[in-house]
Amino acid sequence: MKSTLRSISTRAAAALATLACAALASAPLHAEVKEVRVAKGFGIGYLPLIVMEHEQLFEKHAKAAGLSDSAAKWLVIDGGTTQAQLLIGGNLEVSSGGLGPLVTIWARTKGNLNVQGMASINSMPLYLNTINPAVKSIKDFTDKDRIALPVIKSSIQAVILQMEAEKVFGAGQQNTIDRLTVSMAHPDGTSALLSGRTEVTAHLSAPPFQYQQLKDPKVKQVFSSYDVVGGPHTFNLIWTTKKFRDENPKTYSAFLAALNEAITRINADKPKYAKVFVDFTKSKLAPEFILEMMNDPQIRYTMAPEGTMRFAAFLHKVGTIKELPGSWKDMFFPEIHNLPGN
Repeated sequence: MKSTLRSISTRAAAALATLACAALASAPLHAEVKEVRVAKGFGIGYLPLIVMEHEQLFEKHAKAAGLSDSAAKWLVIDGGTTQAQLLIGGNLEVSSGGLGPLVTIWARTKGNLNVQGMASINSMPLYLNTINPAVKSIKDFTDKDRIALPVIKSSIQAVILQMEAEKVFGAGQQNTIDRLTVSMAHPDGTSALLSGRTEVTAHLSAPPFQYQQLKDPKVKQVFSSYDVVGGPHTFNLIWTTKKFRDENPKTYSAFLAALNEAITRINADKPKYAKVFVDFTKSKLAPEFILEMMNDPQIRYTMAPEGTMRFAAFLHKVGTIKELPGSWKDMFFPEIHNLPGN
């Protein structure tokens, strides 16, 4: 695994260096943006972006590219769908979020804003957990249950729930239990579930929240997204518009180089960055608990997208997107096309 990660990291660095040189050679003669507004969400999935902020890696690479005044402005906004709307409205330069929202915004903006993925930042399973002892499958939920998600209908958690609903209830029944879902940020959904005093009896969330929930004896797992999707998949990615990439080639290359360095640092010293996560986010969880999750072989920090076409195929089948991409590369800018994505 370590050799594979080093190989991906090396290939990413080489590709970024080559493309950076090409970008510099063809760059238009105008000033690039000095402030890059970047949104990230909650959880250890966003650790590469947290490390970029904590260690000012974007500023480091921007300065090396001759952009000494460039800086990132970091915003915490839960839900890739919400972030996508802000990006479309011109209120962000870089969005981050789940794979489902990326596929949707790619399809919606193709031919106009042309939003595409810059890179993956991780692959992680997402768990549906419940405190209802009668629930062994989603078919056991009743109208008395509520399932917390970051954003109903369109978040990656919502798409995964729809995929499972189609498997359980049959073709065309993907929205069968959408009526039971409620929008809640991961910390709020976790608090509601563990309290046992709200209408929320289940939560489809993300690391570390799903692991934190399972430490409570009254909580059990209903499913893992890896089982629903049919294998590992990207959880979080970053994306932007073609306009931003074209008009800011040095900035774009510096951001990707910073992300690559952040992921390389995390994979080289997980104990250090487990503590960075806890300290930087002021989490009440122990660094040892975060490290336990980071050492789970199902959790990987990587720029290579994974499982993208499975999500695209499902969203096309149910009519959420009208055009099926021919390859995962259609949804991502070319800087990462050399990586082993799927």
